[in-house]
Amino acid sequence: MNPTQKREKFRAILSGDKCIHPASVFDPISVRIAEDLGFELAFMAGSMASATVLGAPDLVVLTLSEFAEQIRRICRATTLPLTVDADHGYGNALNVKRTVEELEAAGLSGLTIEDTVLPQSFGKGKGEDLISVEEGVGKMKAALAGRQDPSLLIIARTSSLGIEGVEGTIRRGKAYQEAGVDAFWLAGGTTTEAISKIHAEIDLPILMGAGGGDVTDEFMRSNGVRVSHQGHLPFAGAVKGIYDTLKALREGAEPASLAGEVASPSMIGQLTRRADYEGWTNEFLS
Repeated sequence: MNPTQKREKFRAILSGDKCIHPASVFDPISVRIAEDLGFELAFMAGSMASATVLGAPDLVVLTLSEFAEQIRRICRATTLPLTVDADHGYGNALNVKRTVEELEAAGLSGLTIEDTVLPQSFGKGKGEDLISVEEGVGKMKAALAGRQDPSLLIIARTSSLGIEGVEGTIRRGKAYQEAGVDAFWLAGGTTTEAISKIHAEIDLPILMGAGGGDVTDEFMRSNGVRVSHQGHLPFAGAVKGIYDTLKALREGAEPASLAGEVASPSMIGQLTRRADYEGWTNEFLS
């Protein structure tokens, strides 16, 4: 499946009437698992890329080229559309344009550009400040200008609910909508009241993290939320699995005793698409 076909699948999700939960992925094997389990969409956050590529926390120390290469590895391994958190676009509006060009070439289906001041400013906590609406609009326009395939989704992301409140978020959403973005991602502060007010004022599909309390799937579906991310439990689970296995081996466990607690050879074969490679070997090397 080529990148445009994957992007059209993502667009169909956003234009539909359901709220789906994407799979949090971080490498080719994790996205293969998501595909085999029937997820409709894969998502990789900047935090997951930083942890996987650098073993570093989410402090925007990952470079654009490192991010693009991880995206390329994931996209070539799956038929699922992949959307990513591209943070602030790695700089000003000109950097945003370059970011879109590089990440589109890597094969992804959508990306978010946020209006948070990043990297962290001196004397401030991470995520405490927002750029101006005007600068945010400039970044969104630059992102759209960098897009070559019109099916690629450009998503405006804001943390303004926790900083400027609902009215400030609506003001930003309307400005980004007028700039031409395809969707609006709400990061934090997503109460039922906030979501319903934003949905009433902004004519864009909404994406967000997991809601709490009365923010149910049915509520999100009826209030324009088409994607609700559930966090990064798959990565946390993978880390614990590796840690526990290595710890057991270091403490003297026999490898055979761990066989029932790790992926079987048949599962590894399925996820690495061994049958495909055996077929190509027979066809091209026999």
